[in-house]
Amino acid sequence: MDEKVKMRNLDPNERSHTFAEVALGYNEEEALKEANRCLQCANPRCMKGCPVNIEIPKFIKAIKENNLEEAYNIILNSSSLPAICGRVCPQEKQCEQMCVKGIKGDAIAIGSLERYVADYALANHLNVNTKKAKVGKKVAIVGSGPSGLTCAGELLKEGIDVTIYESLHKAGGVLTYGIPEFRLPKTIVETEVENLKKLGARFLLNTIIGKTITLEELENTYDYVYIATGAGLPKFLGIPNENANGVFSANEILTRINLMGSYEEDAKTPIKKGHKALVVGGGNVAMDAARSLKRIGYNVSIVYRRTMEELPARKMEIEHAVEEGIIFDLLKNPKEVIIDENYNVKGLKVALMELTDVDESGRRGVKEIPDKFEEIPCDTIVVALGTMPNPIATDGSDINTDEKGLIIAPESVTNNDKVYAGGDAVTGSATVILAMEAGKKAAHAILEKLNIQA
Repeated sequence: MDEKVKMRNLDPNERSHTFAEVALGYNEEEALKEANRCLQCANPRCMKGCPVNIEIPKFIKAIKENNLEEAYNIILNSSSLPAICGRVCPQEKQCEQMCVKGIKGDAIAIGSLERYVADYALANHLNVNTKKAKVGKKVAIVGSGPSGLTCAGELLKEGIDVTIYESLHKAGGVLTYGIPEFRLPKTIVETEVENLKKLGARFLLNTIIGKTITLEELENTYDYVYIATGAGLPKFLGIPNENANGVFSANEILTRINLMGSYEEDAKTPIKKGHKALVVGGGNVAMDAARSLKRIGYNVSIVYRRTMEELPARKMEIEHAVEEGIIFDLLKNPKEVIIDENYNVKGLKVALMELTDVDESGRRGVKEIPDKFEEIPCDTIVVALGTMPNPIATDGSDINTDEKGLIIAPESVTNNDKVYAGGDAVTGSATVILAMEAGKKAAHAILEKLNIQA
């Protein structure tokens, strides 16, 4: 069988104690071998699965010809953050899912090849400073996550002055505070931010729009505003004792580990290290939280109400979690946090579940087995059930939101024609690549409004 070239990974016994990157990337021999599997289809289905429309066959062809600078330029024409996308995009559900080779065998490892090209470009400092002359227009971007960074890159290339406002003390949004170092090294994010600075982007950190500066003030200062604040408010379970000592959101755990280094001995905001942690949820964020806690010394179990087959996380992340010793405690639904006399967590009461028929989401449904409960001992509970938008940026403004707090922005523009919005603030929690797609779409809408042809 024509199998894909598997990427080498750090040994599980080593990596479960370190935040070093797990996936090691292709070397030249591996990349060429994988690129040569590509059929160079006349009607490339893979491109239809790419949210940002990368010319996939062209960049793979350039790899075959050992012209990595050309491959990088082809990717850059469509994607502002290739080193990031090559690591964290769910290619198996997008471009690779559409690959014709995947019908009867292994799809081309498009994401791994994209990462190979991007890493080569970063290592060799390939020039990304391709901008046009200034056109005298200014855009403010609220949020420096993948959507904001992508929008900035598209606008800067066309000569627009861009200022990016970030509430935290480091740029990158979820790329910095949400995704662990072992999946996305922060030097990669920092390099992408520096590349935008080379194009002329100005970053204003520690600035909360809606508090430090109002949205109205931005509207009066800039020609247009793009809101890309993401979805940073965590959802909780709504069960008794959920505010006990030792219950955290995955957002807090990941932010403290990724942004604040709270696991380090001299940390200013240390995480009190317990013994047994339960992570509730089955998505990528749950895997990130569980694998991070494992690295700082916890025994970790993931509590999920369905089975392994229904887990929404990427297959690769699930496999890595299993290899690292994460336990999957399945078909269990949290009902109550068990506490001691000092209101500290000492366990989690769960209902036992069973699967039913496939529901509207395409997954098996699930229901509780009557009067079947279990108590799982633990000292830490981390809730990873998704997130909601933070309304601070639009509070007190005229921007319309729906009942969930999502900004209403059809075709990227809000009810205020000077204010655009996209990414998780509009769609709810989604993927990095979909946030990038939204940023690119908004940038092109702004450029069209300015009569600038990209």
